Amino acid sequence: MGKMLTLTEETFEMETKTGLMLVDFWAPWCGPCRILGPVVDALSQEMKGLKFGKVNVDEQPELSEKFGVASIPTLLLLKNGKMIANRVGATTKENLKEWINASMKG
Repeated sequence: MGKMLTLTEETFEMETKTGLMLVDFWAPWCGPCRILGPVVDALSQEMKGLKFGKVNVDEQPELSEKFGVASIPTLLLLKNGKMIANRVGATTKENLKEWINASMKG
């Protein structure tokens, strides 16, 4: 897919309601988020069939609350708008890819 979407309260449901999407909840002041961001960006270029989006928790507190995001970075894997997996903290590209693939298999 290759396109990183910036998700807001207004666009979240529309963008996530069909297919698979990885959503990165982050903030500019968060050190681990600055580590994970480029990892997620790189995977968005590599993984086909999976959409990627980011939610700035400072700008979209309603979405953070809706999904119970208490720590960042938090990654949610959604299938047709429903969360199928979540993960907190920075990680390597290889570990993240393995987690995504394992989570998609159920």
